[in-house]
Formats: sequence, structure tokens, C-alpha cells
Amino acid sequence: MNYSIDKMLNIVPSKYQLVYIASQRANQMDETKHYQMKENEYKSEKNLDRALEEIQNNLIHIKEK
Repeated sequence: MNYSIDKMLNIVPSKYQLVYIASQRANQMDETKHYQMKENEYKSEKNLDRALEEIQNNLIHIKEK
């Protein structure tokens, strides 16, 4: 999948946060097998790529402290 870093940086304020959030979400997917979309709707097989798809599709909401 082609990821638009610019689009994701409009959702997540920094590229470092983007990496952290994607890795945390991928780990969560590994542990719980809970996905935001149906599994056949993902273009990727790997959970890290699926996490980036969720971020790009604005399915993950970031709370700022």
C-alpha cells in the first residue's frame, strides 16, 4: 500500500509519534486479534501495515495530554 506520510502527519503531530502509535497498535492487534476493519478490507497482511492503514483511514483517534 502507498502510505501518505503527509496525510498521516495531519492526523498525528509528529513522525516519532506516528511510529510509536503504529507499533503500539500492531502489538495490540497481535495480542487481541481485534481489528478496526474487516480482515478482508485490509490491503496488507502484516499488523504494522494494517495499523498504518487504520491511521491513514482516520480510524485511530489521538488524544493529546
